[in-house]
Amino acid sequence: MSNWKFWIALVVAGLVICLAAIVMVWKILQKQYEKSMLDYQNRMLSQEMEEVKTIYKTMRGWRHDYHNHMQSVKAYLAEENTAGAQAYLDRLETDLDQVRLLFDTGNLNVDAILNAKISLALEREIPCHYKATIPKQLSVSDIDLCVILGNLIDNAVEACRDVEPKSQFLRLYIAPMKQQLYISVSNATNELVRKLDEDYISRKRGDHGHGLKRIDVVVEKYGGYINRKNEPGVFVTEIMLPL
Repeated sequence: MSNWKFWIALVVAGLVICLAAIVMVWKILQKQYEKSMLDYQNRMLSQEMEEVKTIYKTMRGWRHDYHNHMQSVKAYLAEENTAGAQAYLDRLETDLDQVRLLFDTGNLNVDAILNAKISLALEREIPCHYKATIPKQLSVSDIDLCVILGNLIDNAVEACRDVEPKSQFLRLYIAPMKQQLYISVSNATNELVRKLDEDYISRKRGDHGHGLKRIDVVVEKYGGYINRKNEPGVFVTEIMLPL
């Protein structure tokens, strides 16, 4: 009888040790994942801030030089040198083309992130088609909306890098639809995925996988809907967020 008790006690002790080891390993993996996510978010925030600062600095420079430019144009006109004034304005227009203010939705944070991200895509010569209408009243915070949009566009640009230039494209559409904020981003891809679920996201290691998970977390937070579709040459993400 004592032998049975001994073996039972031994088995129980072994199970307790195994359980403790599993819990310990799980905690270690959880901390590593949280640290990885935090590092990724910090890198993303730093990158986005640099992109926005670049636009801001350019606009500040234009504001600073505005009066000087006007004085130069007035000087040409005072001399009735319309050709000189026209040439000067043409040079200013060429300079201004480098500052792409592509979005003016009324939401400053969204405009900043969209202008920065789409400008970056255009600089990489990715053909972009875009339209965005943001209602004044939103249930989703500006920060969370920027997380979604920033990651969507980053992933789209990253996918286009692996596609030959003539086949690259990025399309963005944002608008209210049936009491929902509808977001659609489609882009060129050379990837064909049959199953778009957690397995797909998990296999996307690195920043791309983190970005997909961040999008899912925010959409789930607001009880929204997300749909990913992958067809030959095209990857589409559609998101609905309650207004």
